[in-house]
Amino acid sequence: MRVVIAEDSVLLREGLTRLLTDRGHEVVAGVGDAEALLKVIGELAADGALPDVVVADVRMPPTHTDEGVRAAVRLRREHPGVGVLVLSQYVEEQYATELLAASSRGVGYLLKDRVAEVREFVDAVVRVAAGGTALDPEVVAQLLGRSRKQDVLANLTPREREVLGLMAEGRTNSAIARQLVVSDGAVEKHVSNIFLKLGLSPSDGDHRRVLAVLTYLKS
Repeated sequence: MRVVIAEDSVLLREGLTRLLTDRGHEVVAGVGDAEALLKVIGELAADGALPDVVVADVRMPPTHTDEGVRAAVRLRREHPGVGVLVLSQYVEEQYATELLAASSRGVGYLLKDRVAEVREFVDAVVRVAAGGTALDPEVVAQLLGRSRKQDVLANLTPREREVLGLMAEGRTNSAIARQLVVSDGAVEKHVSNIFLKLGLSPSDGDHRRVLAVLTYLKS
């Protein structure tokens, strides 16, 4: 197995390299930022020597935000045959979803603090390199939660989503009616349908409006 490692911590990068080489795998490159990762993959592609898998940290220089995972998404798009295993301290839901959007083949997302055994990590790298999947259960749980929220809002009609958006701006039913040029009764009907589709029962009282807006903002 041929591996490229992208990790800005020199100690961790060298540690990962040692773990893999000790088990007979070849680390063809180790880099410390996303730009260098894309560059080395481009060079390997030009030589017809792409690696089997890339192991990349999510947060790397210069901003230490999402450079690594954005590079991983780009690699998935440009070189779908290369496995990509992302290591992170956090679940970046948006990019994790993008990594899995086209296909779950040859992709992994592990949380650093939850990798309990060396063997477990190496097995995950090998699995991703072979076209398999390696996802931390916490990543799966958060992505499923995100999907459920989106599915709930997907049940709303375009008009109901518009009404909910105006509710999120803090507008009253009367203000919404004026904005949409409809009757107060029509808005009240839309609001009732929104509560029903979001599973907010009358027992929730006045809090239903707040809960509906929170669901909208979290989607």
